[in-house]
Amino acid sequence: MPVMALDISIDRDACMGSGNCSFWAPGVFDLDDDGIAVVVEPAAQPDDKVILAAQGCPTQAITIIRDGEKIV
Repeated sequence: MPVMALDISIDRDACMGSGNCSFWAPGVFDLDDDGIAVVVEPAAQPDDKVILAAQGCPTQAITIIRDGEKIV
């Protein structure tokens, strides 16, 4: 069975632009010109790094879903 990619979403209203996500998962997350997190390339880091980055978000603005199940 193929591994499903992570479905990553960011609540732009909740994001405070701390940059934790881009620190923990560089290449996956970055900050845009407004200082708000964006997803650049979901597969740029292993899933565990992406999940760690989401868990480290101080405002919990990142949601991750895999196989239809919310993990963060």
